[in-house]
Amino acid sequence: MNTQHSTEPVVTSYAQAPTRTVRTRGVEYAYRELGPEGGIPVVFFVHLAATLDNWDPRIVDPIARHRHVITFDQPGVGASTGTVPDTVEAMADDALAFIDALGHEKIDVFSFSLGGMIAQALVVKRPELVRKLVLTGTGPKGGKDIDKVGRTTYYDIARATLTRSDPKEFLFFNRDATGRAAGKAFVKRLEERTEDRDAPIKLRAMQTQLKAIKRWGRGAPADLSAFTQPTLIANGDNDRMVPSVLSTDLHRRIKGSELAVYAGSGHGGIFQFHDEFAPAAVRFLGGGE
Repeated sequence: MNTQHSTEPVVTSYAQAPTRTVRTRGVEYAYRELGPEGGIPVVFFVHLAATLDNWDPRIVDPIARHRHVITFDQPGVGASTGTVPDTVEAMADDALAFIDALGHEKIDVFSFSLGGMIAQALVVKRPELVRKLVLTGTGPKGGKDIDKVGRTTYYDIARATLTRSDPKEFLFFNRDATGRAAGKAFVKRLEERTEDRDAPIKLRAMQTQLKAIKRWGRGAPADLSAFTQPTLIANGDNDRMVPSVLSTDLHRRIKGSELAVYAGSGHGGIFQFHDEFAPAAVRFLGGGE
């Protein structure tokens, strides 16, 4: 396993974080580490069709100034080998294998969209692993209209193709003047890393992820009242992909959770309002002692 050494300067810019690999259970996982060594790491769980390059540096960098941050590609995604499973629960098993391979016995979780579904399944499987939980732009198993994510995704990919835009500008942001500007700024930030960029996700891998999301949406709800981790939930108030009402549902079902809803934004509300959300996430996560 490759790890940062204490003699190396601490990297706190995601654009500069080196890509590493670790092999376990026949899969080579690609991941990046940054921030100060030691303590409980914050492991980031990324969204549908996303790779290591899809994390907003305006979210990652403020957290990495105080905490050890780890991002990774699930099997079959980006530079990781293996294949994408067709259930969220199997994705959680893969995430657990990766975390175990790095030797961490306790983590904090930052998750977005599909990543939030995987994070919930992971907590159900191994609750003692997770100390704090951040769920953004996501919803519970069996949640209203989650099984329609694929329809919305394909529709917006088509719209983006017609306008030669990035699909995330349609999927994550409102189509008003403010949302359009926020979407373009977000996509531009994702291009700040110019070297050692990740491989894009393959179409078949994305299609399998969408199948898993549909199964999640049609599955029997988990008992989230059993979650004891301090939990921060956030979304925009007009999420077309994972309806905003599901964030309220998560807040109601996870005892003691905090809820932040950003008015005038969609699925990517935390990216549009990164200047408000990132400090809130830093405060919530606290130190890694």
